[in-house]
Amino acid sequence: QVQLVESGGGSEQAGGSLRLSCTASGYTGGSNCVGWFRQAPGKEREGVAAIYAGGRSTSYSDSVKGRFTISQDNAKNTVYLQMNSLKLEDTAMYYCATSSHIFCLRLRLADYNYWGQGTQVTVSS
Repeated sequence: QVQLVESGGGSEQAGGSLRLSCTASGYTGGSNCVGWFRQAPGKEREGVAAIYAGGRSTSYSDSVKGRFTISQDNAKNTVYLQMNSLKLEDTAMYYCATSSHIFCLRLRLADYNYWGQGTQVTVSS
């Protein structure tokens, strides 16, 4: 069992930055990836970024590529999502999740089995 806790969300103006954190506890040895997903009101949950075990590989959705950076601190069991150049359309609830799937970098929801409760990000003009 893996427990995930997100933090760092809040309100920011367009063009600003936020850093989200996802701290894991419990048995994480079976996880290949930690991913960030988001869900805006009335929309489906979508993948944002993922990082493979050891930070060897990362993936990003086209909508955040070049603006968001995913990283990890193994000593703290924490994965970060640095969000720069925020846009209004980045407003959403952000969730982190873990996956043991070999192709977890493709950011398919069905491949992720443990989820946090989410942290809200609101971007205003």
